[in-house]
Amino acid sequence: MYMRNLLIICVAVLLFNSIHAQVIETENELKKQNIDTLSGWAFGGVTNINFSQMHFSENWAAGGQSSYTINGILSLFSNYKTENSSWDNNLDIGYGVLTQLNKEGENSTQKTDDKIEFASKYGEKASEHWYYAALFSFKSQMAEGFNYPDDSTVISKIFAPAYLIGAIGMDFKPNKDLSIFAAPLTGKMTIVNDDTLSSNGAFGVDPGQKSRIELGGFIKIAYSKNLMENVSLQTKIDLFSNYLNRPEKVDINWEILIAMKVNKYISANISTNLVYDFDVIDELQFKEVLGIGFSYQF
Repeated sequence: MYMRNLLIICVAVLLFNSIHAQVIETENELKKQNIDTLSGWAFGGVTNINFSQMHFSENWAAGGQSSYTINGILSLFSNYKTENSSWDNNLDIGYGVLTQLNKEGENSTQKTDDKIEFASKYGEKASEHWYYAALFSFKSQMAEGFNYPDDSTVISKIFAPAYLIGAIGMDFKPNKDLSIFAAPLTGKMTIVNDDTLSSNGAFGVDPGQKSRIELGGFIKIAYSKNLMENVSLQTKIDLFSNYLNRPEKVDINWEILIAMKVNKYISANISTNLVYDFDVIDELQFKEVLGIGFSYQF
């Protein structure tokens, strides 16, 4: 019942709510557009920039606060494939800010997006649909984060946190749309490279320690599909269970993206991100993004 209600909420938010602007291009769509191929290599990428602005005069009767937002993303891939092996590499960088201007003329600025994410997966063919595979991933951010509206308390920084995952397992690819990577041997490292945050035991590290290592099992499921012309769906979910501490508390990172291409330069995307990490906060976190803006593929 709980999961059903959660799914209903996700769908409702996707359809009716808009929080801030951001454009994310699906990996599957990127591979189909302007790909340069040389000796088994495929390269490509996309950059997106969105800007929105609102202004209210001081005597605006209905009330409101002038603001503007700008969000950008750079997504690159470099993939290698032969008859018996594959090597997939992805780099995603995103950053966005919201600035509000009050009637006294004072500005307040806060982040709306901030991420650095790199992933590399190598596989050797085992059978028609199975690959022996190894995966490495890195995630962090670029700038300080604050406990808004309190803009003086820092709660995150670059490499605080940062996440490293190394996994060895099997990759099941029954068709071009679906990949299921299962790794019974996975190491996960959480890095908090800041004295204050580490002393507070932020992001699950022991107070005073700047890293935490976990050993567990990892599953990554990725599915993408063209729903109709110029409309595509991508969903991916990462599941991690720590063998040594509360293995029933499975870390979840579930992303859903619907991408729509208006023309070569204009795109609209809706994305959601559902996160659960027992070591950080023992409750679900949810983010929804609606973006309309300029995009360019190369």
